[in-house]
Amino acid sequence: MSSPSIAIVGAGLGGLVLARVLQMHGIPSTVYELDAAADARDQGGSLDMHEESGQLALREAGLYEEFRRLTHPQGEAMRVLDRAGTVFIDHAPEDGEGGRPEIDRTALRDLLIASLAPGRIVWGHKVTAVRPLGGGRHELTFAGGGGTSADLLVGADGTWSKVRPLLSDAQPEYCGISYLELRLSDVEERHPDSAALVGPGIMFALSDNKALMGHGGDHIHLGASLRVPQDWTVSGGVDWSDTSAARDALLAEFADWSTELTDLIRNCDDTIVPRLIHALPTGHSWARTPGVTLLGDAAHVMSPYAGEGANLAMLDATELALAIAEHGDDVETALTQYEAAMFPRSAAAAEESAQGLDMCFATDAPRAMVAFFAEAGAPEEH
Repeated sequence: MSSPSIAIVGAGLGGLVLARVLQMHGIPSTVYELDAAADARDQGGSLDMHEESGQLALREAGLYEEFRRLTHPQGEAMRVLDRAGTVFIDHAPEDGEGGRPEIDRTALRDLLIASLAPGRIVWGHKVTAVRPLGGGRHELTFAGGGGTSADLLVGADGTWSKVRPLLSDAQPEYCGISYLELRLSDVEERHPDSAALVGPGIMFALSDNKALMGHGGDHIHLGASLRVPQDWTVSGGVDWSDTSAARDALLAEFADWSTELTDLIRNCDDTIVPRLIHALPTGHSWARTPGVTLLGDAAHVMSPYAGEGANLAMLDATELALAIAEHGDDVETALTQYEAAMFPRSAAAAEESAQGLDMCFATDAPRAMVAFFAEAGAPEEH
């Protein structure tokens, strides 16, 4: 019997790792991606790769050494401040090396894309509908017409997955946090004070249910986040595409924060992107359904406040690929094995992420985070 045809919806990190590890085992697959090209949109900021998940995936993908050459020097440094700019934690691993090296999300995605055989990714194919054909096969319909079918369909298509409804009626819910994505470019030359404030790694500035969180380096990728109603970004009458108006609105929200922190807003680049943080219910799962499964955010989107999302997606992809390689034509056994491990793992991570959100967004923040890291062994600043 020939190998089953495998369709992967979504060329995010999870979908790409799945295709790459399958390729390492001689198993073809096709990734369908709505973007017209790899550089069609910004991929976001920096990621820390966890040894037991993201790094494991990169080893299985045969890309670990290339990954290490792309990581940030001193990227695992961490600073925790309050709204006054008081530093509670200023920590860097010895020799700049810890267990969770940082890499730009775009650089990691480009590495995975380059590792795939030509034609493995089909760009500009937005999935608009999926339907079962019987016998575990599914049909995909694309925007603009056309479609395809597959013996195994994997939804790696993120928070608003088109594949998820085949398995679950669950919908992501607003977590109470709205996030404005900011960036400061060429900071060493243009904004040296901000570069020094954030440092080469991650900075958490937390107070009164608000946060400025960012990763440093050659540029600062920053989030200005607030605990606000779901309609906050639309009900206030702010045109977020008007950079001047957007800056003014954010500066008003952070008016009682120190100038050195609000300079991160005042001096940001001319693109401010509002985002709402959503999560699926903790412990989201589904009954085994022939010929289809999910990975990453499609399966278990959670808030980003434990740094688990990308790592879990990459681990999901790796374990799914290895199960397929192990069981060959027996797709259902492979999917059962994969889901049995993925469901409890993602439930634990979702609970950790919810706790991380509560640590970051509290009236007495950053007290809980300082206590958490002190217990974990990060020294406090005196």
